Amino acid sequence: MRFSERVSELVHSPIGAAHALVGLRTNDRPLLDLSQAAPSFPPAEAVTNRIAEVVSEPDSGRYPPQPGLPELRAAFAADLTSGYGSEISPDSVLVTAGCNQAFCVVASALTSPGDEAVLVAPFYFNHDMWLKIEGVKVRYLKPAEDLIPDPQQAQSLINERTKLITLVTPGNPTGVTIPDEVIHEFADLAARNDLALIVDETYRSFRDATHSPHQLFSNTDWVENVISLHSFSKDFAIPGYRCGAAVGGQLAITEALKVLDCIAISAPRIGQEAALAGLLHAQEWRLRQVDRIKSLEQKFLEAMRDEPGGFKVESSGAYFGWVRHPRSDMPTEEVVRKLVLEHDVLAIPGTAFTVNDESMIRLSFANLEPQQISELPARLAEFV
Repeated sequence: MRFSERVSELVHSPIGAAHALVGLRTNDRPLLDLSQAAPSFPPAEAVTNRIAEVVSEPDSGRYPPQPGLPELRAAFAADLTSGYGSEISPDSVLVTAGCNQAFCVVASALTSPGDEAVLVAPFYFNHDMWLKIEGVKVRYLKPAEDLIPDPQQAQSLINERTKLITLVTPGNPTGVTIPDEVIHEFADLAARNDLALIVDETYRSFRDATHSPHQLFSNTDWVENVISLHSFSKDFAIPGYRCGAAVGGQLAITEALKVLDCIAISAPRIGQEAALAGLLHAQEWRLRQVDRIKSLEQKFLEAMRDEPGGFKVESSGAYFGWVRHPRSDMPTEEVVRKLVLEHDVLAIPGTAFTVNDESMIRLSFANLEPQQISELPARLAEFV
């Protein structure tokens, strides 16, 4: 059989590649796994109890409504209304099997092969992969040293084939929170050029701010150009149940639904019920986990303060540290290989998020316990 060249040209998931290295280890020392950005703690009891209830219900295996359970759409719209200070209608919410799927169905609804899209580098690798699978040419917006993208610079990348710009805030892999005024400038840029601005807010609960992430929803025209993406995986520790959402205008939701119908029909009910239970009964638990992860970030930064082994934190936030490694003479994939096989530290190579090798790695400190973070400097200091 013959496969799509667009798919064959892509590298495999960096998460899978990293975990494949674990099987090659010969050391007995416990592994410090800073690879995948997934909660290492169980969901709230209210969530697990509801999951158990749903499994025993006779209709639990039926298709839920395609846009999502009405109760979940209403509860999430209320959560957004509270968090952003602007009224969000349940009709603006499309429930998907995770935020990755939300991006895929939205991007597919917006683009055709030969179109172009703008991603901010370092970019989230699944966004880049999906656009290339769809035959979309990606242009990369390189930010300044503070890793905040410049809307004026983005304008120079836009042409008549450009269909969308994507911002991820807080960033994956950088952890950087984009200031709300910059997000607004990008929304204005999208409106002037008749583009979609996709704002991936998977880690919004963990951003470096206490105020609303932005005020885009306060403008009644937001539905014309803005689509906001969300995940319940990180907030409620349910990544395996796959539940996320796209928030957009009615036309955007309708078009994305056509794609969702072909890919999944609807998001699994079990994940939707878990997310709903979290929204209704685990908000205090959610805040405690946010505080816990912010505490882990501070411990991580303290552990890395003296740049052990020459590893330097360039930015951090949400679940991540974006770290420069000391071996610019060595491919980053080889650095990552040495880290796991010789020093028992599992990281993701920065090349998964950049066009060229910039001697960076992503460390997901949120995966570790405080004692494990305390062990990290000594292991990095072993690196030569």
